[in-house]
Parts: sequence; C-alpha cells; structure tokens
Amino acid sequence: MVMSLAGAVMTVAGSAHAEKRVALVMGNNDYKNVPSLKKAVNDAHTMGEALNGLGFQVLSAENQTRSGFADTLLAFDKMIEPGDTAFFFFAGHGFEIKGDNYLLPTDVPGATEGQEELVRDASVSAERIIDRVQRRGARTAVFVFDACRNNPFERQGTRALSGAGGLAAMTPPEGVFIVYSAGAKQTALDRLSDDDKSPNSVFTRNFTRELAEPGLNLVQIAKRTQVDVRDMANSIKHDQTPAYYDQVIGDVVLNGAPADPNRKIDVVDQRPTQVASLPPVTTAPRIAPTPESSNAPIASFSRHNGGWTVVFSLADPALVISWRIGNGEFKDTGFMDALDPRTRKRIPSPSIELDADAPAATIEVRYVDANGDMQGPFPIRFDPAQALFRDQRKILDMTASSWLAFRDFNGLLLYYTHLVTYRCAIKQMRIGIDSSIPDKVIQLPPCDMRDPSSIPEKAQVLMKVPPTTQSVSVELTYLDGSLSEIKTFKRGVAQVP
Repeated sequence: MVMSLAGAVMTVAGSAHAEKRVALVMGNNDYKNVPSLKKAVNDAHTMGEALNGLGFQVLSAENQTRSGFADTLLAFDKMIEPGDTAFFFFAGHGFEIKGDNYLLPTDVPGATEGQEELVRDASVSAERIIDRVQRRGARTAVFVFDACRNNPFERQGTRALSGAGGLAAMTPPEGVFIVYSAGAKQTALDRLSDDDKSPNSVFTRNFTRELAEPGLNLVQIAKRTQVDVRDMANSIKHDQTPAYYDQVIGDVVLNGAPADPNRKIDVVDQRPTQVASLPPVTTAPRIAPTPESSNAPIASFSRHNGGWTVVFSLADPALVISWRIGNGEFKDTGFMDALDPRTRKRIPSPSIELDADAPAATIEVRYVDANGDMQGPFPIRFDPAQALFRDQRKILDMTASSWLAFRDFNGLLLYYTHLVTYRCAIKQMRIGIDSSIPDKVIQLPPCDMRDPSSIPEKAQVLMKVPPTTQSVSVELTYLDGSLSEIKTFKRGVAQVP
C-alpha cells in the first residue's frame, strides 16, 4: 500500500494497532538553487514499490521544500506507534557541516564559503529524523540515504561551502540500522554512462534487488549491496562502496523467514534471530493529510553552573508559550520587557530553566499563535548527555582559534585549557608537533556530568614542547565518532590562554 504526500494524498491502515511496518520514501530532483538531479524521484518510487511488496505502509513524497519536508515528517510521525518497524529512505542532495548531516530540501539556498549556518537553518538534520522516529517508539528503524553525491555548492568562480558533499559517519543509537550509498570520501554514481538506461541510481537498483531476496537479514542485504555496487562502479573505474552502521539487536529479516533458521551461532555472532513482525495490511480510503505543519518548535540546550537553559525557537509569532514535563500542568514561560511588532503585544519568553541533575525526559511545548489559536503540544526530547555533547561541540566549533596557545615561561609551553573545559564533547585529542599530521594522543580528564565545564584540581592543561617548535597541529575525535578539521597553530607573539 503506497501513500503519496506533496503532491499529497495519504492512505492510512484502519485496523486496530498491532506491530506494523511503516515507511517514508522521499526523492528530490528539482533543486532551485543548486544542481538538480535526474533519478532521485525514480529511486524513491522504486524503493516505495519494493517496501510495499514487503508489507510496509508507504508514505511517498517528492521534490520537498523545507516547509513540505516538515509536513511530511509530521505525517510520518503519526504513522509510527510503539513496537513498529520504521523505514526511511531519502534520495537527493545531502551535506555534512562540521560532523552533522543535513538533507537538502529543494529550496535550499545556494551558499558560498562562510555561509554554513544559512544551509544548516534551511535544511533538515538527519540525526533529528532518527531521534524523532526513536521517540515514537519504533522497535527497529532503518535509514537509507542515497545522498552521498558531489558538493552541490561548488560553482565556478566562487569559493564553495567547505565540505565534499555526502554525509559524515554516524554512530546510531540502539535499534537503528543506517545505510549510505557510498563510503567515506566517496561519491555515489547516478548512472554508469549516458547510455545507462536504468531509471535508478547505481545504489538503489542494487539495494532494492537485494531487499527482495527472501531470508536475508539487514546486514546481509547491506554487505551484498556493497559487493554489487563496488563491482558495478569498478567497471567504469569509479570507487563506490556503500557503508552501513548497525546497532540493531538481533537479526531483522524483512522478507520471509531466515534462509537457514537452524543455522548454528558461532562465537563471533551470538545474536538471536529476530524476524520483524508482519501483521495483515488493510487499505482504507484515501484522505488528505492533516496540515499541522511546519510550526513545530525546535529547542537548544545550554549547560551552565546552575543547570540547563532551554531556548525554544518558533516559526510563528506567539502570544503565550507554555510547557510541561510529564503529566503535570502546563506552565507559562513568562514575558520579556519588549513588544513584538507583529502582534503589538509583549514577547513571550522563549526560554526555561532545568535543574543541573534533570533526568532525560520529554518536554511538551505549546503556544497561542497570533490568531489566538492553540498550537501543540509538541514533544521535544531532552537527553542530558546528548544535549551536553551538542552544546559543547557547538562551542568548540565556534571557538576553534582558542583550542591551543603557546607561552614562553621557563621553556616553551603549549596550553590546551580550552579543550579540557569542553572535554565532554571530545573522545580523543591528537596533536602533531611541527607536523601537519596529528599523531600524538593527549589524555583529557573524564567528563563530570555534575559540573561539566569545571577543570579538575589535578588535571593537566599544558605540556612542555621543544623550544624549537614552530607549529602544532590538532585534530579532535568527537563523541559521535566524527572528526574535526585539522587546525594548525603557529608560534608567534606569546599567547596567554
């Protein structure tokens, strides 16, 4: 059963809830400000047909603007219920900005060097889509991104937005399986040649064929697709090997029983076989989707000595903003001493405070819009560890010039106080002395969630380096496994950290 959105018509299963299979497939060809694509929409259609044949209720969308993308995701949210198997497929342009992955809607602006924030704000975070699906309670979630293409922002005569296109490696949460159409620093082929008559990309035509094979689990599908795509790409001397990231517990088989249900489990693979449920699928009349929209707020979390500050960002002007955690009463955020020229009323405060030891929870936010209508409540997931990582990672990205500092004092000293302060976002720090290749690991003290920015009393924040040192390179591995750019700090006028 295939449902279409934007164009947009949607079919909903009408039976009482049992664990079911739901999918969103999306293809974007018609980009307005970056190069258009030829086969992304076809890829979404082919994937939708393949999933429909496996008993998925499929929501299909094509050529989505940022607003349309938001509407589509909201419709997909409503399809997912606890225990379901969810599948998300995107074919189109994807882009990595400082380790975070973004899927580009068709109205993403063209951008040049230094305009990363413009692209970030106009795009959709892949990590946030994963988080949304998990918050809906999906038992198993599969994400397939055929978005590892060339840098869409490269234009002759301009300095392109930094990045090579495609997506950065991910460390998915438990229950999530991710597939990329190409590996790190590789680009995905749209076609083998101008004479290639296939309507689909090299990845999608192979992945959907393996998906249809009975008895294969997700890892087997990914590995067989790797071989298929690599061999096909090698035939025209192109390097492309799809990558996958597996945090699913057990073997999930989407097409029938495992090929060998009596197979012996060896010491290397002791996971039990788990077959994703396939309840009967019923068809209901086609109905229009609820246009509840792109007005869902987003939140940013900042950690300080007293606890957490949560700032809500709303697309619409609001008269009142209120929130709650759990089943308690909604509390208003209060008002600022300023007027909103759009409403001619006081601006509601966009922020709230949480205790330093606040546990993971779902914050529900609602607001009264300029017409006096209540919008929401909208769920926003608060995960202290993840919020701290993102907050400190953002600070590190913004203050990269402060990571290291030289000082002459009884020898030449290299300070890395700044990195110790924001160590809760860092998995590993490496430096290279008079080398562009950071090859020496510097141990940072462990993160203390109770007081994350404080520096422990006996922590090392500096090291002595040879007096002839002229430069030091540094590279960070963040907690999510992504890498920073290699920064080089040259010795010059004495710097005091």
